[in-house]
This record gives sequence, C-alpha cells and structure tokens, in this order.
Amino acid sequence: MAPGSDLPARSGEAKKGRLASSRVALHRTPSKVYTAPCGWPLATLVARLRIMDVFELRECLIEDYGSYVRSFIRVRDPEIRRRVDEELDGGLLWPEPLIQLNPAFEPGEYIDELVKQGLLHEGCEAIFRAGKSEKDPRGKRLRLHKHQADAVRRARTGESYVLTTGTGSGKSLAYIVPIVDHVLRRGSGKGIQAIVVYPMNALANSQTKELEKFLHAGFPVGSPPVTFARYTGQESEVERSQIIANPPDIILTNYVMLELVLTRPREDTLVRRAEGLRFLVFDELHTYRGRQGADVAMLARRVRDRVGDQNLLCVGTSATMSSEGMFQQQRPRSHALPRSFSEQRSSPRT
Repeated sequence: MAPGSDLPARSGEAKKGRLASSRVALHRTPSKVYTAPCGWPLATLVARLRIMDVFELRECLIEDYGSYVRSFIRVRDPEIRRRVDEELDGGLLWPEPLIQLNPAFEPGEYIDELVKQGLLHEGCEAIFRAGKSEKDPRGKRLRLHKHQADAVRRARTGESYVLTTGTGSGKSLAYIVPIVDHVLRRGSGKGIQAIVVYPMNALANSQTKELEKFLHAGFPVGSPPVTFARYTGQESEVERSQIIANPPDIILTNYVMLELVLTRPREDTLVRRAEGLRFLVFDELHTYRGRQGADVAMLARRVRDRVGDQNLLCVGTSATMSSEGMFQQQRPRSHALPRSFSEQRSSPRT
C-alpha cells in the first residue's frame, strides 16, 4: 500500500475509508503533511496536475483504488488467490485509458464582418458577442465557425436546411443568429416569428439561458431588441397567461406542447399571432425516429398548414445522423434533406 494514504487494511476498517474512486481525496498524516492517496505530497500532486500528466494520475488512482478493493478480499486457496490477483493486476475492474480527439472546427467570419457584407442586420453586432455577462455586457468580437456562417448564408437565401455537426460545435447559433437577424429586419413585436422545438425541456431551459445572455446583457432591463419565451408546460399559470396575452418574437417549446397549442382553444391567440411564421426549427433532429418521427413529421405539416406560408423556412440540427455507406453514397441523401424537410403546402395525402 502506498505510504501516507491512510487506507484501511482490513475489510471492517475499509468501510470507514474516505477514498472515492471519482475524486482525489486528501488525508492528514500524523506529521500534519497533506498527501494524496498515492503518497505524493500535495505540492507534488498539484504540480503534476498543472502539467496534465493524466496517465500518471490514472496510475496513482488505480493503485490506491486497487489496494482499497483488495482489502475486502480474503482468499485462502493459493490457486484461487493467484487467479484473482492476476485478474486484478490485468485491469479487470478498470478499462484502459480512453483517448479522444477534440476537433477544431474550421473558423468562419466574425459577426461584424457578416454585418459589413450585408448578410446580417447591424444590430447583430451588439447582440452576438463572446463572453457576454452581467459583469461584462459588452463582451468581445464573436467569430463563427464556418458551418455557422454557411447556415447564415443559407438562411438568407430563404432555403430550408439541415445542419449535422459534432457535439459542442455551436449548432444553436446556426439558427438563432438567422432568426434574430430576421426579427431585427422585420421589427420586434409583430407576432411570433420563430418556433424552436426541443425534444427535452432541459434543452429548452439551457437555450433560454443562452438567449438571456445575448438578448438581455448590455440592453436596458425589460427592453431587449428581440423577445423570447419558453412555453413547455413548466411555466406557472401567470406566466402562461402573460405569454398568451403578449406573444414574443421567439417561442421555445417541445413537440408535445406544440401539439397541444394547435388543438387547445385557450392557445388560439398564440396560433393566430404566429400566422406568417418564418422559422420552424427542430433541434436534435436525430431523436425523432420510428413512430415518434412520423408523429413529429405530421406535426410539422400541421404547423405549416395552420400558420406557415410559402416563405416558411424549416431548420433541423443534429449531432448524430445516419452514416451508412461511403461519403459519395451519403452525399445525394444529405443534399435531398433540405428539400424534403422544407416541402411546402401541397394537396392532402392519404
């Protein structure tokens, strides 16, 4: 056992141990010197963490966790004990290190550059800033990834699109920026101009915080350049009544609530205020598959028939799409996605 770890040596004492496999625990030794479980002095541990020697840290944790596990094992038979030790030494209880690459997404233009090119309204320059907060409402220039800038250009053409890219690549900005740009050009307070549908309320809650950062920080309280509201069923009766009475420019919801809004008489005001809807967005598009996918497809058609017109722009985003076949086989299908997703009003289907 590693010196200075304070790990119990007997099974009865082991139950009182303070070492958890999910963190590096520190223990006070009789000499009052703090050490890590593997016996390193605290200063040494901190120094190693600073240089991010994760493999050595892993070995340290496994060594002590292995000692912790072995303290519970008492095998009398020599052959069985040898077999158990071989399995434990071979890493039976812990997998090999997993190394994953974090891709650097190709950079695109800055927001202010797109403004100068006429692709974005000038108000977007003050709204979309990096690092905006209550302490720093101004923030810094925000540079988009190339796929985000491409989405802005695609939206300006009036064509629907599906964006599929990796997790953490800023998919939400690929539709939030075009939506805000449209509202700024048309004017706020002219009805619901965008509906964003999420498969889970947690995603809607997260996006609400992001929009607060962009649309509230740096602007007078109660006077954002673009209004938005979450309408997922989590709201109080007072909040729902306020949203119905004063519909925002952007509604964040889920597919179940959107279905209810289209059918309940109480929300008829919301439906009427959404006539001429410009954006219908389905985030995490890959989650809608099988029967649920068919239901959501029909929901999108009902929204289009009730409030959309020939200018309705449909957007889908996903981090996980079908990857069957080689690239050249996938390309025709991927190009067909925007056309099928944006299919406009046609004769009724049976």
